[in-house]
Amino acid sequence: MDINIQSAMVSLQNPAIQKPLSTMQTAKADKAANEFEAMFIGQFLGSMFKDVPTNGITGGGQGEEMFRSLLIDQYAQSIQKQGGIGLAASVKAQLLKYQQAQTPVDAP
Repeated sequence: MDINIQSAMVSLQNPAIQKPLSTMQTAKADKAANEFEAMFIGQFLGSMFKDVPTNGITGGGQGEEMFRSLLIDQYAQSIQKQGGIGLAASVKAQLLKYQQAQTPVDAP
């Protein structure tokens, strides 16, 4: 176990093990973080709409039940595009931090 700790400390001190992130990785992390936030908001909204009845002015029925999830997904994407709830920035930062720690020098 001591060997693993020592090798980890050596690898952290060796700058040749890590390489700077490219713009493409940052863009991918940004996209993934935004998609994650939209999905999270969608799950949150889905639980809010779960107990709302589907009858009324729109007629209800199976059609409304089926397409409600699509409407909720659009609501979530719209909320995320307007600034979201602040989750995407934290997720992106963690993704970039993880990528930087895991990227070897000779990786493409």
